[in-house]
Amino acid sequence: MKSISILGIYVADLAFFGKSIPVAGETVLGENYVIGPGGKGSNQAVASAKAGGKTYFISKIGDDQFGSMARKIYEEAGVDYSKVIISSEHSTGAAGILVDQQSGKNAINVVPGAAGALTKDDINQAADVIKNSQVFLTQLEAPKEVVFHALKIAKENNVITVLNPAPAASIDKEIFPLIDYFTPNETEASFYVNHKVEDEEDAKKASEQLLQLGIKNIIITLGEKGAFFTNDTESFHVPVINLNNPVVDTTGAGDAFNGGFAVALTENERHNIKDSIKFASATAGLSTTKIGTANSMPSRDEIDKLL
Repeated sequence: MKSISILGIYVADLAFFGKSIPVAGETVLGENYVIGPGGKGSNQAVASAKAGGKTYFISKIGDDQFGSMARKIYEEAGVDYSKVIISSEHSTGAAGILVDQQSGKNAINVVPGAAGALTKDDINQAADVIKNSQVFLTQLEAPKEVVFHALKIAKENNVITVLNPAPAASIDKEIFPLIDYFTPNETEASFYVNHKVEDEEDAKKASEQLLQLGIKNIIITLGEKGAFFTNDTESFHVPVINLNNPVVDTTGAGDAFNGGFAVALTENERHNIKDSIKFASATAGLSTTKIGTANSMPSRDEIDKLL
């Protein structure tokens, strides 16, 4: 089976659910809270494995209770975590998530913890996994110099690279040509093009600007408005897939999309790019019908049934 290597961070998610997300200076009484595994890279690894991908996760966690939670979910999901360093010097990271129960929208504050201490040497120790993957997926939660170093290793070995630029942050110009697929959401895309991206027309304009940076393929996710794809030869919009159950929590939907997309890329003899985005969209959509992040990632059987 073709493999997927994913570099990113693991944090414990502390999610608080209420009727609204408080603004600065406001206190609201919540309805419920959940503690579970999170971190964009970790969520994407779980999504990828549950969607049927042979998935390796590269990260660093603490030797503590939250770190034990990480190992447990990797074992349950089938993620190979042999390249996850367990550090006695750092605590596992955590994220505070405020969720509006009415809309499912959220606001997040992330403390990377051990994963924020990842180094280039740590990546070199995992280089064999990256080199032998068909797809390498990463984000911008880990230290940027570490992310860029890993992208270079992947590209030098003809591995398909996917950068999910979350959270949005400046990227060195020489890095853009190393990216085969760039997958921002509307907020992140806005950061890179300096104008609002809210609909299909905005996404088309933004994609054309991003192509000029040397990125080969751009997929801008637009939440309930679907996703927009552009490369040098074609561009198209992919609407969201109709779900059988209501949306209850959008936290982690972008991670589900990226994990599902990585799996579809490894099965490219079965999927063209539009089919790959549909597969990713189905993975993301299903994740919103359950509360939680990593725990909400759908199985391959659920994805295939929806498609």
